[in-house]
Amino acid sequence: MHTKTPITVAYGDGIGPEIMQATLDVIMAGGAQLDLDIIDIGEKVYLSGEVAGIQPSSWDSLRRTKVFLKAPITTPQGGGFKSLNVTTRTTLGLYANVRPCVSYDPFIRTKHPGMNVIIVRENEEDVYGGIEYRQTQQMAECLRLISRPGTERIVRFAFEYARRNNRKKVTCFAKDNIMKITDGLFHRIFDEIAGQYADLEHEFWIVDIGAAKLADTPQAFDVVVLPNLYGDILSDVAAQIAGSVGLAGSANIGDMCSMFEAIHGSAPRRAGQNVANPSGLMQGAILMLVHIGQSDVASRVQNAWLKTIEDGIHTYDIYKEGVSRQKVGTKEFAAAVIARLGQQPGTLPAAHYAAADEWKAPPLERPRSERKVMVGVDVYVEWNDGKPQDLGSRLRQVGGATLELDTIFNRGTIVWPSGLPETFCTDHWRARFLATNGKALEHGDIVTLLTKVNDAGFDCIKTENLYTFDGVPGYSSAEAQ
Repeated sequence: MHTKTPITVAYGDGIGPEIMQATLDVIMAGGAQLDLDIIDIGEKVYLSGEVAGIQPSSWDSLRRTKVFLKAPITTPQGGGFKSLNVTTRTTLGLYANVRPCVSYDPFIRTKHPGMNVIIVRENEEDVYGGIEYRQTQQMAECLRLISRPGTERIVRFAFEYARRNNRKKVTCFAKDNIMKITDGLFHRIFDEIAGQYADLEHEFWIVDIGAAKLADTPQAFDVVVLPNLYGDILSDVAAQIAGSVGLAGSANIGDMCSMFEAIHGSAPRRAGQNVANPSGLMQGAILMLVHIGQSDVASRVQNAWLKTIEDGIHTYDIYKEGVSRQKVGTKEFAAAVIARLGQQPGTLPAAHYAAADEWKAPPLERPRSERKVMVGVDVYVEWNDGKPQDLGSRLRQVGGATLELDTIFNRGTIVWPSGLPETFCTDHWRARFLATNGKALEHGDIVTLLTKVNDAGFDCIKTENLYTFDGVPGYSSAEAQ
């Protein structure tokens, strides 16, 4: 008999309360030993004035229990509301998002029998920092952040997950043929860490062709590790081609806390109708049971769920004439799973979850310090008064003995001193000034340049300092854009 594990539970919005109750009914009937602490999150909390969708007092519960079973929520339309998922992941350090994508052929329609892919998604960085700006009348910006320590943690987690779960291969997706610095860092660290796991195969795919291969031949993949945005998109794709996004659960793992959920949303149009499929949240709860050391309960519940699927007891979203035998609602599906507790599937592989070994990322090694030298600055201006040649002529006069104008870009394309008249330009320009004679710059040199830019009548909206690290440029070159 397990001792009771405290967990924090949120019923969420839309279909959330229905599928959460169904999930709790099933896992409790299966023998889960849990001490529940219920908190409110989501729409009504947002509308009460909490822009993060969670009360400050609820963080105390999450920090105490360290385990969060969360139903989907609805974020109100309009600006000013933060993503609760992103806030929870970053605040509690839930850096690894694990999404199993498994097919259940022939009982649930799929073109890919035998599919069993684990998506490991970096959970805290990339564009999900939500750092966005409107800079000009025509241009908005979103910053993409990829760090060495964040990448090291998620890549090592993927290899450790593969090793601990008897997987054979880890694949990395990125787009470093275009984003050579950010995705280049992700790819480079993947290769570095892969060399430490000689017992596992590893490979790399450019994300676009990798996504095509995943959609066409998912059997070619085992564990896939990706930056945040790619992982979010492709885990939904993988879950859908396996059978249905509604069947997929998700684990968000950190060194101190964890959160478990379905990957689908709150589906407010289906709320209160007793039609929603609770399977995604059940799968999230099964991942939770393994995580907290109740793997025997997880196996019992998963096998009962598999037997229910085999017996053709299906909710509307997966019901198919000729395969399904009975279309049921949320409550009835949960009752069918409970009725099959203790049974095993006859065709689908039965679940036998081993006790999860507690694993924490090892301390990150402090990288060797590199010599950092400032060699230039990109100055962004809003300007809509002529052609690139006109802008270049005026900005050349701003440079001096320390900094001189080298290139002007518009949306990443060189438009001065070379360029083509066919290039479409907006009011958002990036002027690259480089140090004369390659000398190192000081911040005072940048201030002096910006003062001249302002005095010349330009609206400077942003700057990005240009550095080299041990002589290697830490910025995208003009030739690469």
